[in-house]
Amino acid sequence: MEMNHKEIYWLDELGQEYNDVVGKKCANLGELVKLGLRVPYGFALSVMAYERFMEETGLKEKVVQIVERETKAGLDVEKNIDKMIVLSATIREAIEASDMPPGLGGDIARYYAELQKKIGIADVACAVRSSGAVSMPGQMETYLNIKGESEIIRHVKKVWASAFTTRAIVFRIQNNMPISWAPIGIAVIMMIEAKSAGVILTVLPTIGDLDRAIVEGNFGLGESVVSGEVTPDSFVVHKNEMRIESRDIAEKTKMVGYAESGTEVCQIPEHLQKTPCIDDKEILEIVRVAKDVERHFGNPQDMEWVVDKRFTFPESIFWVQARGAKYTKKDARKDEEYVIDLMLQLFRT
Repeated sequence: MEMNHKEIYWLDELGQEYNDVVGKKCANLGELVKLGLRVPYGFALSVMAYERFMEETGLKEKVVQIVERETKAGLDVEKNIDKMIVLSATIREAIEASDMPPGLGGDIARYYAELQKKIGIADVACAVRSSGAVSMPGQMETYLNIKGESEIIRHVKKVWASAFTTRAIVFRIQNNMPISWAPIGIAVIMMIEAKSAGVILTVLPTIGDLDRAIVEGNFGLGESVVSGEVTPDSFVVHKNEMRIESRDIAEKTKMVGYAESGTEVCQIPEHLQKTPCIDDKEILEIVRVAKDVERHFGNPQDMEWVVDKRFTFPESIFWVQARGAKYTKKDARKDEEYVIDLMLQLFRT
């Protein structure tokens, strides 16, 4: 299929074949739109946008010079972590301090203005998220509840700069990837008014059980679950029988909510702290949709869901991430270990 390469795309223009153009996250979101899933409105900046920014600002050569200067004596990950921290800070500061080229900045502003028209909300709050062609979970930054043209553009630069976090630099060194050139895509998508949010894995990852899915969630935004900051509610579902086999309702005291700008950690009201963040019909609908996505991609999925309190079920469930799940192959474990782990997983309450 011949693709029209450009710097900015609407999500519904994308699909898996755009992975190297806009990054895995944006390409997968576009694929979910094609499958008919509810995905928040948004647009994607391609690798070409990053390349244009780096070229027109002179940062492409500048970053190479910084890397050569800081690594001329070699760079051993274990012995030079302090040097990598300095390297990261120097590059990120240079990127964030550079002005967005007027032409590219104007294009981003036009897409953001059109997004506001599509949704019918002025200064609509957005998530600005990294989207690498190679999956690097947790290596780059996500910024939430970003409002206004200038703030969207400023946070686009911050996401590009986050391709040079210390974590990301170490990742590239360990995987024999170039340090100084890290083109990534960016997703700019409308924020959801989250009642609750979390993840689903269509496999029990530690034991490789492909017949079961695990759904985890908390009240508020999903960052508290993805970051591991809280112990989430956890539900194991038999995928073929569509039956909830176990429930582990955590005592949830904190959640991530919106601040005036960005997000903040909030206290969960006491009467909700031991209450499930989602009900049975929402759990089973999340599993049903994830099974369809798993079937489409041909492998177990690690997906992020959000329940929007502004809508009624099932239109309230939105999807903001889909990627292949990492899991232990069942045949690599002894049968006795598998059975014991499965029992622990199912009956840990």
